[in-house]
Amino acid sequence: MKAFKLENEYRIESGFKTPDHYFDHLSAKVLEQLPENEPKVISIFHRRKTVILMIAALLILALMIPIYTTVSTNSKELDETTLENYLAYQSNLNQYDLISELETEDITKMQPVYSPEDKVIEDILTTNSDVEQLLFE
Repeated sequence: MKAFKLENEYRIESGFKTPDHYFDHLSAKVLEQLPENEPKVISIFHRRKTVILMIAALLILALMIPIYTTVSTNSKELDETTLENYLAYQSNLNQYDLISELETEDITKMQPVYSPEDKVIEDILTTNSDVEQLLFE
């Protein structure tokens, strides 16, 4: 095989030529053709920033709801067992101290309310001698 050398072979001209000193003045010509007023540019990040802030606010609210509900349910209301235990183990309280703290509404709630059905049931139980039979039925 024969050795092929690019320097010795005939070269074909491409046919495209640039004018003389074209690249020397190109940047100046391009800057002259630009408009003087630059258009207002709205950043894409600015729109994303507001969306990100809205999502963050929603997440904060969503995380605060369980905390708020636990704080609001653990208010100053006492359950009955805690109150009963407190009163049972306090030896310096007597019934007169407790009665003095009650209001009239509380006293009326404590009085038993009899309905006519309760009186009928009570009469049947007192008149009937076979109470055990009624209990098993």
